[in-house]
Amino acid sequence: MGLNCHVLMLNAHYAALRVIDARRAFSLLFKRNHRDEPVAEVVSVEDGSYVSYDFEDWCELSEFRRQFEPAEHDWVRTVRLEIAVPRIIRVLRFSRLPRHEVRFNRRNIYARDQNRCQYCGKKFSSSELSLDHVIPRSYNGVTTWENVVCACLKCNVRKGGRTPREAGMHLVKEPVKPRFSPVIRLALSSTKYRSWKQFLDIAYWNVELK
Repeated sequence: MGLNCHVLMLNAHYAALRVIDARRAFSLLFKRNHRDEPVAEVVSVEDGSYVSYDFEDWCELSEFRRQFEPAEHDWVRTVRLEIAVPRIIRVLRFSRLPRHEVRFNRRNIYARDQNRCQYCGKKFSSSELSLDHVIPRSYNGVTTWENVVCACLKCNVRKGGRTPREAGMHLVKEPVKPRFSPVIRLALSSTKYRSWKQFLDIAYWNVELK
């Protein structure tokens, strides 16, 4: 579970690049370049300040936090110790500007639709969902944000190769291309990712922090 947690990756100028999973984050933290220098570091927001840790220091700090703050972190167990999953990492020699184009993929469609079938309106796990072309491909329907939605297996079978009108079905909401990352919006709805807000243009990402 811990290795699948979200981690915000910053570039060398502290600008948000993308969201990665903890597995990739730990790989970057452990990696060193040809000069034997770390490739990335942990950025921890503590009392409103940014504190940086290399991998070894983060492991030592994790031992302390495991003892005194176990419920405040997600954890990854190794043979020797348990390591807290960082919320934010920074790559040290990677200054490319962030791209705000949202990738069209299954994960982002599920996140946009909040794992909710767009025909019956019920929420499902990802394994119980499929993707549906609103205008079927047999009708020259295209594979775009505006024509692909989440559908539960039952609704997908019921609709078949028909349009919603032909099947007597209605969309919960019209599909649109998101202006921001659906994954980031979902993550920011959780208090454990609150530290991300200092590195994101909240107005751009259109999120409400609670």
